[in-house]
Amino acid sequence: MKVKVINKSKHNLPEYETPYSAGLDLRANIDEPITLKSLERALIPTGLFIELPVGYEAQIRPRSGLAIKHGISLVNTPGTIDSDYRGEIKVIVINLSKDDFIINDGERICQMVISKHEHIAWEEVIELEESERGSGGFGHTGKN
Repeated sequence: MKVKVINKSKHNLPEYETPYSAGLDLRANIDEPITLKSLERALIPTGLFIELPVGYEAQIRPRSGLAIKHGISLVNTPGTIDSDYRGEIKVIVINLSKDDFIINDGERICQMVISKHEHIAWEEVIELEESERGSGGFGHTGKN
């Protein structure tokens, strides 16, 4: 699939790091380092603008390496970029560790996965079909 992109960043376009990667790493596009203190969050620009085909979304997800090594995650994860959005991709990064974390220009801050989605049409009914699980949730499955 081809996706139109405008790259106003100082960096190359995102690439898949391995042949079977699902996500593309997005990089911070900033003029000076940003220090995130513990529990602080910041909106980090990427310099990328995309035009997705209708029926697709871009999911913005944390990078596992930043999460395990530094406690860095995203506030709204996965974030969704809709096919009709044309603004710059910006990422809400949060520091969940006790230590300061410095984001430098070009730092890989998240990954983007392109995913197909469907639109639904609601069908209002009086009752739903029974299932084995029923209304059990929040840790209900797998318990005796």
